[in-house]
Amino acid sequence: MTVNDPTVAHEEDVVPEISYEAQRYPARPKKLRPRAKRRALQQVVPPPPFAADARNPAYVTWLLEQSMLIDAKMMARQLAGNHLMWSNSYAEPDPRSAVQKTSVWYTAYPLSHITGKGRSFLATLGSEELWEAFEQIGIDGLHTGPLKLAGGISGWDHTPSIDGHFDRISMAIDPLFGTDDEFRALCEVALSHGGTVLDDIVPGHTGKGADFRLAEMAFRDFPGLYHMVDIPEEAWGLLPDVPDGEDSANLDPATEAALAEAGYIIGALQRVIFYKPGQKETNWSATSVVHDVEGLPHRWVYLHYFKDGQPSINWLDPTFAGMRLVMGDALHSLLDLGSGGLRLDANGFLGIEKTVDAPAWSEGHPLSQAANQLIGSMVRKVGGFTFQELNLSIEDIVQTGRIGPDLSYDFITRPAAQYAIATGDTEFLRLMLNAAIAAGIDQSSLVHGLQNHDELTYELVHFETRHRDDTYVLGGRELTGRELAATVRGTLRGALTGEAAPYNLPFVQNGIACTTASVVAASLGIADLSTLSLADVEKIKSAHLLLAAYNAWQPGVFALSGWDLMGALPLDPSEVKSLVATGDTRWIERGAYDLLGYSAESTSSAAGMPRARCLYGSLPEQLADPTSFARRLGELLTVRSVHGLATGSLVAVPEVSAKSLLVMVNRLESGRTQVTVCNFGGEELLTRIEADQIPAGTVVDLGTGEELDTVDDVGGFVIPIGPYEARAVVIITA
Repeated sequence: MTVNDPTVAHEEDVVPEISYEAQRYPARPKKLRPRAKRRALQQVVPPPPFAADARNPAYVTWLLEQSMLIDAKMMARQLAGNHLMWSNSYAEPDPRSAVQKTSVWYTAYPLSHITGKGRSFLATLGSEELWEAFEQIGIDGLHTGPLKLAGGISGWDHTPSIDGHFDRISMAIDPLFGTDDEFRALCEVALSHGGTVLDDIVPGHTGKGADFRLAEMAFRDFPGLYHMVDIPEEAWGLLPDVPDGEDSANLDPATEAALAEAGYIIGALQRVIFYKPGQKETNWSATSVVHDVEGLPHRWVYLHYFKDGQPSINWLDPTFAGMRLVMGDALHSLLDLGSGGLRLDANGFLGIEKTVDAPAWSEGHPLSQAANQLIGSMVRKVGGFTFQELNLSIEDIVQTGRIGPDLSYDFITRPAAQYAIATGDTEFLRLMLNAAIAAGIDQSSLVHGLQNHDELTYELVHFETRHRDDTYVLGGRELTGRELAATVRGTLRGALTGEAAPYNLPFVQNGIACTTASVVAASLGIADLSTLSLADVEKIKSAHLLLAAYNAWQPGVFALSGWDLMGALPLDPSEVKSLVATGDTRWIERGAYDLLGYSAESTSSAAGMPRARCLYGSLPEQLADPTSFARRLGELLTVRSVHGLATGSLVAVPEVSAKSLLVMVNRLESGRTQVTVCNFGGEELLTRIEADQIPAGTVVDLGTGEELDTVDDVGGFVIPIGPYEARAVVIITA
């Protein structure tokens, strides 16, 4: 053996044998005694040369060279003892500080960008031309989306991502998108234009990369990275067969229950995300037989909240390997690459615990809150901020926001706003906004977004978990929370999919695959996108701008995508047949677009995403047209910026005189009262606005400076508003 042989026992790996006799463990772990172990090893057949097997030291070394855990260890050693680690406050989230740094975000999706000839995705994002266009519109932040190498390793080969690069396996930028140096250059260009670049970390899972393969081999503390259980060989009869060509098989509910009954796993969780009969019926999968470095066989059962190629990270293992990996990844993005903030993807699923006579506790767990505080604090320690993509109850979002991330994605009102545009009725939207106020949500801590890479999520977890048996009123009917959620989902499916809009597709049980433009088209009663007239496009543009104003003219971050900026429509499923074959219909909404008009002849992005039909044109074309979507959006964002709407506070959402109206009363940091009025219907209205929180004074339109009315003694005034229009006013007191 050589000094580079990974099978050599390192000093740090040598520990004294523990006596269990005096311990109160339920059972002593079964271990092979030395003589029996030697007999077992004698029966092991050595692998052939160059085998992708733990018994081949070269293969193990190759995996270690790609390990995120090893990279995290190196990053930690470089930073330990550095004075910069003590330069910033970090204990408490500071949403307004984050919003002041950057409050209007462009959310990129790497796979969908059409770039200039010979230019990478990152080089395109770092172009002066793009940032000059962003400045004209009012965009001061860029969320890159996940860029690091993702997918898995099978033998000596890398396998592609199965979830849009959210199954990362490395800290290195995927060459498909550019280089580490191009990311750093992007950060410098953004800074020169007053902008900030935001990156991603995925604290809940990895892909099946080097770290997972080393964990399967029971190598050092790598198994501590994941929620994975080494099933004894005598219990392998409980495990499913793994199909040829696969490395794992999902457990069916009966097998899950049997393994839980035997005490090997904690069993069923509160829900099965991405549930699909015959494909993903539980959150657990079993591996095929994998040998360790000594040649002993193992079969593991591992947890994956999402797809089977996304093994879940264990945040409370004695090795703390999972925590070390995630922290190292975060610090690498901030201090090595130069990003200013990080999105925490799926960060609400970081703790699981066995319960008695009920599914395992897996949502709203205190361990998730503790882990999020650790991540948020570490990022603030080095001068960054975090925002979370947490689709749980309002109370869970409030609780996590008090200690962990600085900002939270607005899962509270996004489906409700879509419901309002689809039905022309804001009752459900007003219900959600008032529920958020009652729960203590600070709207300035939310990221209010239009389309992103995901589906229109209508799980309405708030009503399916904590409040499923509470009573609500919608449309004059008294409903339980669960009934309310079912009603909203059914209404959205009926209005936005099927015969009404065959171009939008349901996405499993989670929501609808669509673009903002296609939601609006369906809401306007357009069933066939191939027949769109210029008048139809103008109507879509107006309602699209209404949704933009609703999100931008309230406290918090406003986010939009390239699909929004260009008015992209969904792809035909036949164009992404292989991608949607497993039921992931979201690929129809991720069509490619050419933001800067670099390549009119390109039919796809460099990643192979087919080009989407776009209604609004490239940014250079739009910025030359004062009536374009981008120019009119810029006018909305100027109002937001000049008058400080982003850092205000939402204080009231009063009753309205027409079902299509929404009124939001905000208190600005200047002390003034600002009112946003939105008309989600197709009729022009002259409406009276009234709320106790509106003081006496003159009502002034923030866009035109026109004096519209005077507030009367009961906090009321009258305002005209057109179809699918939004107006922002401020009350000037004496």
